[in-house]
Amino acid sequence: MKRRECVPRLAWAAIALLVSGLVGCSQSSTDTAPAPTIEEKILAITPAHAKVNLSFLAGELQDMEVREWVEQGSGRIVVAPKLRGTLKLKNTASDLTVRPISGQITYVDSAGHPIPLSGRRGEATFEFSTYEDRLDPGMATSVGLDLPFPVAALKQKQLREVRLALAYIPTPYREETVSIEVGLSPSR
Repeated sequence: MKRRECVPRLAWAAIALLVSGLVGCSQSSTDTAPAPTIEEKILAITPAHAKVNLSFLAGELQDMEVREWVEQGSGRIVVAPKLRGTLKLKNTASDLTVRPISGQITYVDSAGHPIPLSGRRGEATFEFSTYEDRLDPGMATSVGLDLPFPVAALKQKQLREVRLALAYIPTPYREETVSIEVGLSPSR
């Protein structure tokens, strides 16, 4: 008989723990502050389009802008700023093929000094899709840019220029014609 009395007491104890746990959860969820609002800031770079001429490569940096994500109210940077845009290149040589490999952007202040990236953000480098891509005379390619941008340039507002360095392999391109003397003879 003592065994029967023990089971209901355990059941009531389990129900009481469950209910107190649910009440505790509902109270804590109403006590939390609302999540901060994150705002995406877009800053235009002027000009947004710039001509690029390197040796026998011609093209344009297009749609350049800086994006950063900031917590509204506090101004705390949530996602560091990035330079976005597109680099379009065309091989203007008549006798060279080129394999674009990589590129690097350097940000320069009003005094002509490079503006370093802060922390562990590395360098503002990019690669072309594959090493095997090649541009024969007249061919074009493009690459999307999504590169780290220095926070200091936004705070000081002293960005004067963007320098583009490209690594590529030029190789001679030649077309030749061979004439083969032939004749017609009656078939069997």
